[in-house]
Amino acid sequence: MPDVTVTRTDLAGARERMAVDTFLLVDVELPPDTPAQDTPLAARLGLDAGELDWFGRQGEPARADFLGDRAGFVVPVVHGDEITHVHAVVTERFLATAHRGQAGLAQKIAEALRHERPSDTVTMLFLVLQEALGTFRLAAVQDLLRTEELEDDMFEDRRTQQLYCLAQLRRRSAQLHHALLPYLQVTDAILTRRMMNPSFPEERQRCAREFQTAGRLVLADIESLQEATRRAFASYSSLVAGEQNGVINRLAIVSVIFLPLSFLTGFFGMNFTFLTDKLETRDEFWLLAIGLQAIVLLGSLYVLHRTRIWRRLLDED
Repeated sequence: MPDVTVTRTDLAGARERMAVDTFLLVDVELPPDTPAQDTPLAARLGLDAGELDWFGRQGEPARADFLGDRAGFVVPVVHGDEITHVHAVVTERFLATAHRGQAGLAQKIAEALRHERPSDTVTMLFLVLQEALGTFRLAAVQDLLRTEELEDDMFEDRRTQQLYCLAQLRRRSAQLHHALLPYLQVTDAILTRRMMNPSFPEERQRCAREFQTAGRLVLADIESLQEATRRAFASYSSLVAGEQNGVINRLAIVSVIFLPLSFLTGFFGMNFTFLTDKLETRDEFWLLAIGLQAIVLLGSLYVLHRTRIWRRLLDED
Protein backbone atom coordinates (compact mmCIF):
# COMPACT_ATOMS: atom_id res chain seq x y z
CA MET A 1 0.00 0.00 0.00
CA PRO A 2 1.32 3.51 -0.82
CA ASP A 3 1.82 6.15 1.85
CA VAL A 4 -1.36 7.79 3.11
CA THR A 5 -1.98 11.38 2.07
CA VAL A 6 -4.96 13.51 3.13
CA THR A 7 -6.19 16.14 0.67
CA ARG A 8 -9.15 18.52 0.98
CA THR A 9 -11.10 19.13 -2.20
CA ASP A 10 -14.60 19.84 -3.47
CA LEU A 11 -17.08 17.37 -4.97
CA ALA A 12 -15.84 18.01 -8.50
CA GLY A 13 -12.24 17.27 -7.50
CA ALA A 14 -13.32 14.15 -5.64
CA ARG A 15 -15.25 12.95 -8.70
CA GLU A 16 -12.21 13.39 -10.94
CA ARG A 17 -9.96 11.44 -8.58
CA MET A 18 -12.53 8.65 -8.15
CA ALA A 19 -12.53 8.19 -11.92
CA VAL A 20 -8.77 7.65 -12.21
CA ASP A 21 -7.29 6.59 -8.85
CA THR A 22 -7.19 2.92 -7.92
CA PHE A 23 -6.93 3.23 -4.13
CA LEU A 24 -8.83 6.15 -2.72
CA LEU A 25 -10.74 7.08 0.43
CA VAL A 26 -13.23 9.90 -0.12
CA ASP A 27 -14.97 11.42 2.90
CA VAL A 28 -17.76 13.90 2.19
CA GLU A 29 -18.87 16.16 5.05
CA LEU A 30 -22.37 17.52 4.44
CA PRO A 31 -23.72 20.57 6.27
CA PRO A 32 -26.14 19.56 9.04
CA ASP A 33 -29.85 20.38 8.77
CA THR A 34 -29.74 21.31 5.09
CA PRO A 35 -32.66 20.64 2.73
CA ALA A 36 -32.30 17.79 0.28
CA GLN A 37 -30.99 18.79 -3.15
CA ASP A 38 -32.51 17.77 -6.45
CA THR A 39 -29.32 16.03 -7.59
CA PRO A 40 -28.40 13.08 -5.35
CA LEU A 41 -24.93 13.02 -3.86
CA ALA A 42 -24.16 9.79 -5.71
CA ALA A 43 -24.78 11.48 -9.04
CA ARG A 44 -22.56 14.43 -8.12
CA LEU A 45 -19.76 11.96 -7.36
CA GLY A 46 -20.25 10.13 -10.64
CA LEU A 47 -21.83 7.04 -9.04
CA ASP A 48 -24.98 5.16 -10.02
CA ALA A 49 -27.74 7.43 -8.74
CA GLY A 50 -30.39 4.77 -9.33
CA GLU A 51 -29.02 2.16 -6.93
CA LEU A 52 -27.31 4.66 -4.63
CA ASP A 53 -30.05 7.27 -4.29
CA TRP A 54 -29.89 6.78 -0.50
CA PHE A 55 -26.22 7.77 -0.34
CA GLY A 56 -25.93 11.00 1.66
CA ARG A 57 -29.69 11.24 2.25
CA GLN A 58 -30.70 12.34 5.72
CA GLY A 59 -32.69 9.98 7.94
CA GLU A 60 -31.58 6.72 6.32
CA PRO A 61 -31.78 3.65 8.61
CA ALA A 62 -29.01 1.08 9.01
CA ARG A 63 -28.25 -0.62 5.70
CA ALA A 64 -25.97 -3.27 4.21
CA ASP A 65 -26.40 -4.06 0.50
CA PHE A 66 -24.31 -6.01 -1.99
CA LEU A 67 -24.73 -4.40 -5.41
CA GLY A 68 -22.66 -6.54 -7.74
CA ASP A 69 -19.35 -4.74 -8.12
CA ARG A 70 -20.01 -2.49 -5.12
CA ALA A 71 -21.44 -2.63 -1.62
CA GLY A 72 -23.29 0.04 0.34
CA PHE A 73 -23.57 0.55 4.08
CA VAL A 74 -25.27 2.97 6.44
CA VAL A 75 -23.20 2.71 9.61
CA PRO A 76 -24.30 4.10 13.02
CA VAL A 77 -21.60 6.05 14.85
CA VAL A 78 -21.63 7.47 18.36
CA HIS A 79 -20.57 11.10 18.28
CA GLY A 80 -20.72 12.75 21.68
CA ASP A 81 -24.24 12.42 23.05
CA GLU A 82 -25.74 11.73 19.63
CA ILE A 83 -25.88 8.73 17.32
CA THR A 84 -25.36 9.68 13.69
CA HIS A 85 -24.98 7.63 10.54
CA VAL A 86 -22.10 7.41 8.10
CA HIS A 87 -22.92 6.31 4.55
CA ALA A 88 -20.30 4.18 2.79
CA VAL A 89 -19.92 2.85 -0.74
CA VAL A 90 -17.00 0.56 -1.59
CA THR A 91 -15.72 -0.77 -4.89
CA GLU A 92 -12.44 -2.39 -5.89
CA ARG A 93 -10.98 1.06 -6.59
CA PHE A 94 -12.31 3.42 -3.91
CA LEU A 95 -14.19 3.80 -0.64
CA ALA A 96 -16.54 6.78 -0.40
CA THR A 97 -18.15 7.87 2.88
CA ALA A 98 -20.61 10.67 3.59
CA HIS A 99 -21.91 12.12 6.85
CA ARG A 100 -23.51 15.25 8.25
CA GLY A 101 -21.54 17.48 10.58
CA GLN A 102 -18.38 16.49 12.44
CA ALA A 103 -19.34 12.81 12.74
CA GLY A 104 -17.03 11.29 10.17
CA LEU A 105 -14.25 8.83 10.82
CA ALA A 106 -11.83 10.23 8.27
CA GLN A 107 -9.26 11.47 10.79
CA LYS A 108 -9.31 8.22 12.79
CA ILE A 109 -9.12 6.17 9.62
CA ALA A 110 -6.20 8.22 8.30
CA GLU A 111 -4.34 7.52 11.54
CA ALA A 112 -5.24 3.84 11.50
CA LEU A 113 -4.15 3.45 7.86
CA ARG A 114 -0.59 4.40 8.79
CA HIS A 115 -0.44 1.34 11.05
CA GLU A 116 -2.89 -1.19 9.57
CA ARG A 117 -1.73 -0.87 5.92
CA PRO A 118 -4.83 -2.46 4.27
CA SER A 119 -4.21 -4.21 0.98
CA ASP A 120 -7.36 -3.03 -0.81
CA THR A 121 -10.44 -0.86 -0.41
CA VAL A 122 -12.58 -3.69 0.99
CA THR A 123 -10.09 -4.23 3.81
CA MET A 124 -10.17 -0.49 4.35
CA LEU A 125 -13.99 -0.71 4.58
CA PHE A 126 -13.73 -3.26 7.38
CA LEU A 127 -11.35 -0.88 9.11
CA VAL A 128 -14.03 1.81 8.93
CA LEU A 129 -16.65 -0.60 10.26
CA GLN A 130 -14.37 -1.56 13.14
CA GLU A 131 -13.78 2.09 14.02
CA ALA A 132 -17.54 2.66 14.07
CA LEU A 133 -17.95 -0.25 16.47
CA GLY A 134 -15.20 1.27 18.59
CA THR A 135 -17.32 4.38 19.18
CA PHE A 136 -20.11 2.18 20.60
CA ARG A 137 -17.66 0.24 22.76
CA LEU A 138 -16.15 3.42 24.18
CA ALA A 139 -19.57 4.92 24.94
CA ALA A 140 -20.81 1.70 26.58
CA VAL A 141 -17.71 1.30 28.78
CA GLN A 142 -17.77 4.94 29.89
CA ASP A 143 -21.46 4.79 30.79
CA LEU A 144 -20.97 1.45 32.56
CA LEU A 145 -18.24 2.93 34.76
CA ARG A 146 -20.43 5.95 35.48
CA THR A 147 -23.34 3.67 36.46
CA GLU A 148 -21.16 1.70 38.87
CA GLU A 149 -19.88 4.92 40.45
CA LEU A 150 -23.44 6.15 40.94
CA GLU A 151 -24.42 2.84 42.52
CA ASP A 152 -21.50 3.05 44.95
CA ASP A 153 -22.37 6.65 45.84
CA MET A 154 -25.96 5.65 46.58
CA PHE A 155 -24.96 3.47 49.51
CA GLU A 156 -22.95 6.33 51.01
CA ASP A 157 -25.35 9.21 50.42
CA ARG A 158 -28.58 8.71 48.51
CA ARG A 159 -29.76 11.78 46.56
CA THR A 160 -32.58 12.45 44.11
CA GLN A 161 -30.09 13.65 41.49
CA GLN A 162 -28.70 10.12 41.30
CA LEU A 163 -32.08 8.81 40.16
CA TYR A 164 -32.16 11.42 37.38
CA CYS A 165 -28.66 10.41 36.24
CA LEU A 166 -29.64 6.74 36.26
CA ALA A 167 -32.68 7.51 34.12
CA GLN A 168 -30.43 9.26 31.60
CA LEU A 169 -28.00 6.31 31.55
CA ARG A 170 -30.83 3.84 31.09
CA ARG A 171 -32.19 5.85 28.17
CA ARG A 172 -28.67 6.07 26.74
CA SER A 173 -28.21 2.29 26.93
CA ALA A 174 -31.53 1.81 25.13
CA GLN A 175 -30.46 4.23 22.39
CA LEU A 176 -27.15 2.42 21.88
CA HIS A 177 -28.87 -0.95 21.74
CA HIS A 178 -31.62 0.18 19.36
CA ALA A 179 -29.05 1.76 17.03
CA LEU A 180 -26.54 -1.11 16.98
CA LEU A 181 -28.76 -4.21 16.94
CA PRO A 182 -30.51 -3.59 13.55
CA TYR A 183 -27.16 -2.65 12.01
CA LEU A 184 -25.51 -5.86 13.18
CA GLN A 185 -28.45 -7.90 11.93
CA VAL A 186 -28.29 -6.52 8.39
CA THR A 187 -24.49 -6.72 8.21
CA ASP A 188 -24.46 -10.29 9.54
CA ALA A 189 -26.95 -11.28 6.87
CA ILE A 190 -24.94 -9.88 3.95
CA LEU A 191 -21.56 -11.01 5.29
CA THR A 192 -22.79 -14.54 5.91
CA ARG A 193 -24.07 -14.76 2.34
CA ARG A 194 -20.80 -13.41 0.98
CA MET A 195 -18.68 -15.83 3.04
CA MET A 196 -20.70 -18.73 1.65
CA ASN A 197 -19.60 -17.69 -1.84
CA PRO A 198 -16.47 -19.68 -2.87
CA SER A 199 -15.13 -16.66 -4.76
CA PHE A 200 -14.97 -14.56 -1.60
CA PRO A 201 -11.22 -14.25 -0.76
CA GLU A 202 -9.91 -15.80 2.44
CA GLU A 203 -8.48 -12.50 3.66
CA ARG A 204 -11.85 -10.82 3.38
CA GLN A 205 -13.52 -13.75 5.13
CA ARG A 206 -11.12 -13.25 8.01
CA CYS A 207 -11.97 -9.53 8.19
CA ALA A 208 -15.68 -10.36 8.09
CA ARG A 209 -15.37 -12.89 10.93
CA GLU A 210 -13.37 -10.42 13.02
CA PHE A 211 -16.02 -7.76 12.45
CA GLN A 212 -18.84 -10.13 13.43
CA THR A 213 -16.99 -11.17 16.57
CA ALA A 214 -16.30 -7.54 17.50
CA GLY A 215 -19.94 -6.66 16.88
CA ARG A 216 -21.15 -9.38 19.26
CA LEU A 217 -18.68 -8.23 21.92
CA VAL A 218 -19.81 -4.61 21.64
CA LEU A 219 -23.45 -5.69 21.79
CA ALA A 220 -22.62 -7.67 24.94
CA ASP A 221 -21.04 -4.54 26.44
CA ILE A 222 -24.22 -2.56 25.75
CA GLU A 223 -26.37 -5.32 27.24
CA SER A 224 -24.10 -5.26 30.31
CA LEU A 225 -24.75 -1.51 30.54
CA GLN A 226 -28.50 -2.14 30.37
CA GLU A 227 -28.26 -4.76 33.10
CA ALA A 228 -26.13 -2.44 35.24
CA THR A 229 -28.68 0.38 34.97
CA ARG A 230 -31.49 -2.01 35.91
CA ARG A 231 -29.47 -3.27 38.87
CA ALA A 232 -28.74 0.32 39.96
CA PHE A 233 -32.45 1.18 39.81
CA ALA A 234 -33.19 -1.91 41.91
CA SER A 235 -30.54 -0.84 44.43
CA TYR A 236 -32.03 2.64 44.61
CA SER A 237 -35.50 1.17 45.17
CA SER A 238 -34.10 -1.12 47.88
CA LEU A 239 -32.53 1.82 49.67
CA VAL A 240 -35.79 3.78 49.54
CA ALA A 241 -37.70 0.73 50.81
CA GLY A 242 -35.17 0.32 53.63
CA GLU A 243 -35.61 3.93 54.68
CA GLN A 244 -39.39 3.55 54.57
CA ASN A 245 -39.14 0.41 56.70
CA GLY A 246 -37.10 2.39 59.23
CA VAL A 247 -39.78 5.07 59.38
CA ILE A 248 -42.48 2.43 59.81
CA ASN A 249 -40.49 0.76 62.60
CA ARG A 250 -40.15 4.08 64.42
CA LEU A 251 -43.88 4.67 64.07
CA ALA A 252 -44.47 1.18 65.44
CA ILE A 253 -42.34 1.97 68.49
CA VAL A 254 -44.25 5.19 69.10
CA SER A 255 -47.53 3.30 68.74
CA VAL A 256 -46.48 0.55 71.16
CA ILE A 257 -45.62 3.16 73.79
CA PHE A 258 -48.38 5.71 73.40
CA LEU A 259 -51.44 3.74 72.32
CA PRO A 260 -51.84 2.05 75.72
CA LEU A 261 -51.25 5.37 77.43
CA SER A 262 -53.86 7.01 75.23
CA PHE A 263 -56.30 4.23 76.12
CA LEU A 264 -55.75 4.72 79.86
CA THR A 265 -56.09 8.48 79.53
CA GLY A 266 -59.35 8.12 77.65
CA PHE A 267 -60.62 5.48 80.08
CA PHE A 268 -60.04 7.54 83.21
CA GLY A 269 -61.38 10.64 81.48
CA MET A 270 -64.90 9.15 81.36
CA ASN A 271 -67.42 10.18 83.99
CA PHE A 272 -68.93 6.97 85.33
CA THR A 273 -70.02 6.07 88.86
CA PHE A 274 -66.91 4.19 89.96
CA LEU A 275 -64.58 7.08 89.19
CA THR A 276 -66.79 9.76 90.63
CA ASP A 277 -68.01 7.97 93.75
CA LYS A 278 -65.39 5.36 94.73
CA LEU A 279 -62.10 7.20 94.13
CA GLU A 280 -62.19 9.59 97.05
CA THR A 281 -58.54 10.02 98.01
CA ARG A 282 -55.54 11.40 96.16
CA ASP A 283 -53.54 8.19 96.78
CA GLU A 284 -56.11 6.10 94.99
CA PHE A 285 -56.04 8.49 92.01
CA TRP A 286 -52.24 8.42 91.72
CA LEU A 287 -52.18 4.64 92.13
CA LEU A 288 -54.66 3.98 89.35
CA ALA A 289 -54.00 6.88 86.99
CA ILE A 290 -50.22 7.16 87.22
CA GLY A 291 -49.37 3.66 88.45
CA LEU A 292 -51.18 1.90 85.66
CA GLN A 293 -49.55 4.16 83.05
CA ALA A 294 -46.11 3.48 84.51
CA ILE A 295 -46.76 -0.27 84.45
CA VAL A 296 -47.96 -0.09 80.82
CA LEU A 297 -44.94 2.00 79.85
CA LEU A 298 -42.53 -0.49 81.44
CA GLY A 299 -44.36 -3.37 79.78
CA SER A 300 -44.10 -1.67 76.36
CA LEU A 301 -40.38 -1.10 76.80
CA TYR A 302 -39.94 -4.76 77.82
CA VAL A 303 -41.79 -5.91 74.68
CA LEU A 304 -39.61 -3.68 72.51
CA HIS A 305 -36.50 -5.06 74.19
CA ARG A 306 -37.57 -8.66 73.69
CA THR A 307 -38.38 -8.12 70.02
CA ARG A 308 -35.01 -6.37 69.47
CA ILE A 309 -36.58 -3.54 67.46
CA TRP A 310 -34.32 -1.01 69.18
CA ARG A 311 -31.22 -2.93 68.17
CA ARG A 312 -32.31 -3.22 64.53
CA LEU A 313 -32.92 0.52 64.33
CA LEU A 314 -29.52 1.27 65.84
CA ASP A 315 -27.84 -1.10 63.36
CA GLU A 316 -29.61 0.60 60.42
CA ASP A 317 -28.52 4.04 61.63
